[in-house]
Amino acid sequence: MKITTTAAVAGTALLPAFAAGAAELNLICSADVVICEKLVTEFERAHSDIGVNMVRLSSGEAYAKIRAEARNPQTDLWWGGTGDPHLQAAADGLTVEYQSPRLSELHDWAVAQAETSGHRTVGVYSGALGWGYNTRIFEAKGLEEPACWADLLNPDLQGEIQMADPNSSGTAYTALATLVQLMGEDEAFDYLKQLNANVAQYTKSGSAPVRAAGRGEAGLGIVFMHDAVAQTVEGFPIRTIAPCEGTGYEVGSMSLVEGGPNPDEAVVFYDWVLGAEVQDLMPEAGSYQLPSNKAAVASEHAPDLGQVKLIDYDFAEYGSSDRRRALLARWDSEIGGRATD
Repeated sequence: MKITTTAAVAGTALLPAFAAGAAELNLICSADVVICEKLVTEFERAHSDIGVNMVRLSSGEAYAKIRAEARNPQTDLWWGGTGDPHLQAAADGLTVEYQSPRLSELHDWAVAQAETSGHRTVGVYSGALGWGYNTRIFEAKGLEEPACWADLLNPDLQGEIQMADPNSSGTAYTALATLVQLMGEDEAFDYLKQLNANVAQYTKSGSAPVRAAGRGEAGLGIVFMHDAVAQTVEGFPIRTIAPCEGTGYEVGSMSLVEGGPNPDEAVVFYDWVLGAEVQDLMPEAGSYQLPSNKAAVASEHAPDLGQVKLIDYDFAEYGSSDRRRALLARWDSEIGGRATD
């Protein structure tokens, strides 16, 4: 299936959402729930003839749901979350080829994501991987600030680290793929086995580790840097670190689901959310990623990626079905871990 129609992106008169005869949109959102709710509220305000049914799922969970429903799709559009599972969904034929009329407004990295997928997904934001640690806990326990990936293996950090499970979390899969690209696959798994001794918990959600650190339930969370910054902005004693050896990054993506029940409404949302005026609203919901529209303004709190040593992350390879499945299978076999919320 290929969508070729162009949807209007202008807002409509304000009327109550879900009015009699209103159309619907079934949305999976893989960003922070506050951001998801902000998008739904603003979309229903702009398009009052469309009511949104939204469910928040981590990237891996979203991919699994869409794949499980392939014979009878229930979802129309998947917004946010790391790009690798979006690319896998594209490779598996689970999403729709579509080129938005707003594609020319986007940064090159967002367009490159679309081109890599055969225009079955597109970049909506970007952010680098790192960690956030609780400065009060580290000071109280006399722990040294970890500036590099190697520092996370310090035995003094036993039980202090949380990270997510890469099966459910796009953040954690990005970490896994990053380490493989930095070190080589065997070396990366040797590193992860050593790191496992310091990991107290593998969570389902990618941002949960740093939220736990903010609450004092962990010393450090391996997360995207913007999620750590969000905790600092909220007043928690979290310091954000970019690994000295280099780090990967995400291109948060958006995809239209093949065979979704409301394709026209999905296209309306797709084009609307790529607009600069919409992306400018995201910092109000605590979004500190870099927006994909070139005219949108990032939050003043957003990490400066120009100061981060980024690897040349291979989205095509690590977003491919075979590579992703193989890495996750090896993680399950050699690392494991029980993921919790």
